[in-house]
Amino acid sequence: MISEENSMKIVKKFAAAAVLCVLIGASAFAGELVINSDASDPAPKAAFAKIIKQFEQANPDIKVKYNLYDHESYKTTIRNWLVTTPPDIVFWYAGNRMKTFVDRGLFTDVSDLWQEQNMAEDYKSAMPAMTIDGKQWGVPYTYYQWGVYYRKDIFDKYGLTIPKTYDQLLHLSQVLKENGVTPFTIGTKFLWTAAGWFDYLDLRTNGLDFHLSLMEGKEKWTSSKVRKVFENWGKMVKAGYFLKNHTSYSWQEAQAPFFSGDAAMYLIGNFFAANFTQEQRSKIDFFQFPQVDANVPMYEDAPMDTLHIPSRAKNKVDARKFLKFMTLPQNETLVNDALLQIPTNSKAQVKDDKYLNIGVKILNSAAGTAQFFDRDTNPEMAKTAMKGLQEYMVHPERLDKILKRLDRAANRIFKK
Repeated sequence: MISEENSMKIVKKFAAAAVLCVLIGASAFAGELVINSDASDPAPKAAFAKIIKQFEQANPDIKVKYNLYDHESYKTTIRNWLVTTPPDIVFWYAGNRMKTFVDRGLFTDVSDLWQEQNMAEDYKSAMPAMTIDGKQWGVPYTYYQWGVYYRKDIFDKYGLTIPKTYDQLLHLSQVLKENGVTPFTIGTKFLWTAAGWFDYLDLRTNGLDFHLSLMEGKEKWTSSKVRKVFENWGKMVKAGYFLKNHTSYSWQEAQAPFFSGDAAMYLIGNFFAANFTQEQRSKIDFFQFPQVDANVPMYEDAPMDTLHIPSRAKNKVDARKFLKFMTLPQNETLVNDALLQIPTNSKAQVKDDKYLNIGVKILNSAAGTAQFFDRDTNPEMAKTAMKGLQEYMVHPERLDKILKRLDRAANRIFKK
């Protein structure tokens, strides 16, 4: 028979063991940080593998579970798991893309982190893109220029020089086509590359204020100003200056004719340059999208990539530690060196690179910047509009129908 004293000792041991199990379980749970990312291209994949390894070394009690998705599926799935089983950190974008989730209460306010890290000073130029209702909702880690990458060996062969105006761009495109070279490669399978063309032609034709008003549903797609954009674009579309069958290619697949020399130019962001070989770099250069209207200042697309803590994240304590870790200048420098992009932290170092040097000069002298078409407007509107832009590049004769359809969509979406 067990005595009362021994019985109490056993009860206490079981109780202590139970408490220990709870503590161990809580510790193990608190020590797992789940991150979902779309940084799946080779350069960013390698960069963040290194960052995560360094973070785990600096925080040995934290184990990172890093989930990688391809870009296009990520844009769809993030909407599902933010409201069901969100991770602790998500990769995302500034601008309207961020605002959409903030408005739905799906991102955590991290203004305290900004204050603690003195980020208002170090991220002065990036802060407006991260601020809604006076609060900051994430941490940016990179931004980059858009522009035209071109095969300088092909330009040299035909005596072509960098165009300063759109008319000059049209002329050299004509020369290239007459010599059997596709002027511009592009892959519109996933739509957003066509939006890059609309962005630049609208920014160069109508300016930043009008462009953002259109993105916010405050201007009509059937207006004379928008029609002027398509009139300018049509000069290239109707002349056949784009890669044939571009709707069948992703932006990555559209690189092939550019690298082979079958196409001479590519309008795209600087993430394109991260994986150039040394041989390719010797043949490829970069120029600013040319002026369309001399009376319109030179505005630029400068998309910003960001990190956020979902509102329903289970491990916000360690998530804040990771965001804080990413604000360290040396970590932004490391990531952007690999991405071949520009750090958002003013104390981080910009890599000495010919494409970045041009990009930094362009962005520093820009009259203003936009985020990018599908980051500056409502997601539903972006999807509808980009389908229309892709359709226009294949069937320019359908312009009236496309613009009327986009107006109807805007009236419905922005009145919600």
